[in-house]
Amino acid sequence: MVNRPRTFRAHAVNRPPIEVDIADVGVRGDGVALWQGKRLFVPFALAGERVRAEIVGETGDGIQARLIEVLKPAAERVVPPCRHFGDCGGCSLQHLAPAALATWKRERVVAALRQRGVEAEVAETTAIPPGSRRRAVFAYRRTTGGAVLGFNARASGRIVDQRQCPLLDPRLAGLVEPLRALIAGIVAPGATGDVAVTLTDGGADLCLDLAEAPSAAVFERLGAFGRAHGLARLSWRRAGRIELAAEFRSPFLSVGGIAVVPPPAAFLQASSEGEAAIATRVAAAVGEAFPVADLFCGIGTFALRLAAKGPVQAFDGDAGLIAALERTRRVVCAARDLFQNPLAGPQLGRFKAVVFDPPRAGAKAQAEALAAGGPPVVVAVSCNPATFARDARILIDGGYRADPVVPIDQFPWSAHVEVVARFSR
Repeated sequence: MVNRPRTFRAHAVNRPPIEVDIADVGVRGDGVALWQGKRLFVPFALAGERVRAEIVGETGDGIQARLIEVLKPAAERVVPPCRHFGDCGGCSLQHLAPAALATWKRERVVAALRQRGVEAEVAETTAIPPGSRRRAVFAYRRTTGGAVLGFNARASGRIVDQRQCPLLDPRLAGLVEPLRALIAGIVAPGATGDVAVTLTDGGADLCLDLAEAPSAAVFERLGAFGRAHGLARLSWRRAGRIELAAEFRSPFLSVGGIAVVPPPAAFLQASSEGEAAIATRVAAAVGEAFPVADLFCGIGTFALRLAAKGPVQAFDGDAGLIAALERTRRVVCAARDLFQNPLAGPQLGRFKAVVFDPPRAGAKAQAEALAAGGPPVVVAVSCNPATFARDARILIDGGYRADPVVPIDQFPWSAHVEVVARFSR
């Protein structure tokens, strides 16, 4: 047997094991074979391998299987670096060598564009190394004997008690054991929730789900925890509402040399290295095309850097992120739901370039508005090749041409990949 991981089990169907040849690795990172005329998905199997697997269920996509044994390993197979791999749902491709993984992620982008009939050059993948992730959301469950803290198991609500995670920045990984002890000391048995942790330039920013408002004793323990572990800020969340427990120092991030203080549990790029790689390409794509509109701007990841060269206006649907950006006094910005109310017509006519970085769902309505009346330069950033390709098709049909597309892998060992591309007309 070669590198057999612990795998999830769906609904057992009591069939004997089968042997199949893996033809490809699918978009979720599973090995894909053809069996009895249907696609068979085998997690943790690689293209070119022959494996023994057990059928565990069927979905609309195809037949789901569990890997039993790798009979003929691929040359690209490596030993997974994490003891939790195969059980924890955070990673799906630790068994694939780094160079092969970079190639596979580039091919994901190529395939997504091809499916939409988009002809564009796709550059080699820029890979961000593991050990650099600066934010994580851990799940917890208080048990009678302590607490379980980690990430959910693959295709399951079960929490894998995290003892190792080579994806995380060591400073973030170092908080896992203390957090487990904190939760065991302040939360009632049976309680569950999430803990969002972000590394800022001022220290870690932590937001903890609690079922009820903290007592005076719990507040005291939270304060002691924050001081002992050098936190910048500690917040608690109940029923979606976030309250500040303590701020020890400013939880700021330096973005283009400008200090910005995000709200608790705010979205930002997964790693500072990934952010820098994306922002560098965005700035190069914009060039001298000012003024710029930054759509889905977040805390100003691109806007604050671009503002050093020319006028920028920034828009996002999250009022908290816009407020944080507005406090820098460097960018004109506004809260705006760009899904329901995209920037369009004369509002776009004021700009020479637009940058847009939407969530995974993409920005179909905004892409349509850009296609109808956008500026000479559009720079698209996306964490989903499928919706990126859809939006790219819309822009091209509106008269834009695509420059080379750059894949950036800031999600090592997962099936996710970021892309940056410039469109011009």
